[in-house]
Amino acid sequence: MKNNHSEYLNGYGNSISRWLRFGPYYAMFPMEFAFEVIEKYSNPGDYVIDPFFGRGTSIVAASVLGRKSLGIEINPLGWLYTKTKLQPASKQNVIDRLNEINDYSSKYKNELRKQSRFFKLCFCDDVLKFLIASRENLNWKSSKIDATLMSFILVYLHGKIGEGLSNQMKMTKSMGYNYSIEWWLKNGYEKPPIVDPVEFLKKRIEWRYEKGKPDLNHNKIFLADASKKLNKIAQEPQSRKYSLLFTSPPYWSITNYHVDQWLRLWMLGGEAFPKTMTVKNKGRFLSKQNYIDLLDSVFSASSKLLKKNGVVYVRTDAREFTLKTTKDILLKHFPNHKQMIKQRPFMNKTQTELFGDKSKKPGEVDIIMIRE
Repeated sequence: MKNNHSEYLNGYGNSISRWLRFGPYYAMFPMEFAFEVIEKYSNPGDYVIDPFFGRGTSIVAASVLGRKSLGIEINPLGWLYTKTKLQPASKQNVIDRLNEINDYSSKYKNELRKQSRFFKLCFCDDVLKFLIASRENLNWKSSKIDATLMSFILVYLHGKIGEGLSNQMKMTKSMGYNYSIEWWLKNGYEKPPIVDPVEFLKKRIEWRYEKGKPDLNHNKIFLADASKKLNKIAQEPQSRKYSLLFTSPPYWSITNYHVDQWLRLWMLGGEAFPKTMTVKNKGRFLSKQNYIDLLDSVFSASSKLLKKNGVVYVRTDAREFTLKTTKDILLKHFPNHKQMIKQRPFMNKTQTELFGDKSKKPGEVDIIMIRE
């Protein structure tokens, strides 16, 4: 099939390309890869499903390429990024809401005294008041305007000085609470940078909208547990309509997305201190049985949604347990499909290596299943 997606991936020359990479996220599909898979294994008008869509790369790529898509994600951060990339609110409405929230921030001056040492070192007073006002007043789950503004706040919540609202930090991953305090004090960052949150965010909002904004339809995304949501969808009439199941489930024992993004999740109403996530399906998978149960449930329900001649494309971890578990469960639920394996060794440093995880990583594996 002819490659027709280059224009969308070439820099920031048009409205789509400016929004495609919106939202830093830990462990995500490469954009080029998502476009290639969707173009090769589906046709315009087909239905694509991703039950673990992360920051929505597969869903956005499918929408850009004229497919209809269904996505499920349990992490509100990825869900918000995706919602904004598909259909952001109008620029003026977002800027008006930005100013309105900033006006509210003066009411939260007394809240500054209650904040922990981390937050006082991380953000200047004006930023911290603005963040508290945003956290308390943005109805990001139901308002498109509030969702879009919150997405911008989350993108720039932390990063290098000058590139984010915070003291010196990484952008993709929220560094540890105590580690950050110790690092700042040791390296001469005893005071956060003085930032005007409205001026800072307005400049970046205007740049993002400079070429226009996407309006991508024919998709449904749910903030939900895929193991529960898919079973409900499978009970709907004419639910077996999907031509491509394209996803990358969480890898067993690799990372904890909710701890790694604790600061952004705090902005969305979470705890003000990173904790090990114990809620099933939300944290790092240390229980092999829980991991098996998750994949079994999700792929069982997915098999009821995929057309008989539909294609399954799953990217997973190359380590033995995760790979074998994924292969076995896929064969169990798609017994009439032939399974092909593509090795994807890591050519460069992985994100986990860059963040200090030196454990050996053999790479990833693509499992492609086509009906015989």
